[in-house]
Amino acid sequence: MALSDLLYPENPRRRQELIHLHRELLDCMSMNFHATNELAGVLNAHLGCTITHIKMRESSTVKENCDIIIRAMREIQCQVQKIDGDMKEKLEPVLYQKLYDIKEPELEKIAIAHKVFSIVLGEVTSTAGMVAVKLLSSNLITITVCKLISLLAQIGASVLGGISITILGLGMEMILHAILGAVERNQLLEAVRSYEEHLAEFKEASEKYQRAINEVTSLVRHQVQ
Repeated sequence: MALSDLLYPENPRRRQELIHLHRELLDCMSMNFHATNELAGVLNAHLGCTITHIKMRESSTVKENCDIIIRAMREIQCQVQKIDGDMKEKLEPVLYQKLYDIKEPELEKIAIAHKVFSIVLGEVTSTAGMVAVKLLSSNLITITVCKLISLLAQIGASVLGGISITILGLGMEMILHAILGAVERNQLLEAVRSYEEHLAEFKEASEKYQRAINEVTSLVRHQVQ
């Protein structure tokens, strides 16, 4: 047993909590990488986008991986804004407003959007209008992605940001050293609280993001079948 554990007997349990929370954080990040790639794939396949797929870097820190997701999400935001701009430019104002009118039938909105993409891109898939309408009329880009970007930036800037995502393989002492450089009880408590606060909000936002993307990808799969 380390001398620090004799001085602060709760430290071993706190370390285990940190390891568990770190795993949960990485699981959430991994799912967000996957969901972001799924959405990028749909945009590339049906709306003429060229969004680069991303990969979690095991040799990098939490912050560096947060930055990778943030860049991809911002690229998606830009592409959706461009889609909206194309709609506004090519459509009469009345038709453009119909795309955002919740009272308008969705099939009519899809037909309007598909017509625009046929002009902008030439040959398009039958699902192009459906994907465009789903992205423009939902809060996926305007709210969900913005929220997740903000949380990822906070996590990257926090005490968690400098930790390598592969630290789990190096043992508890190395995790503690990477986070704090010390084993004092108050620092451990602070680190655990920081993890818990960020993780709770991050998990909730991540689940909303993944559900929203699943709605889009499920529609596409159903249309293809």
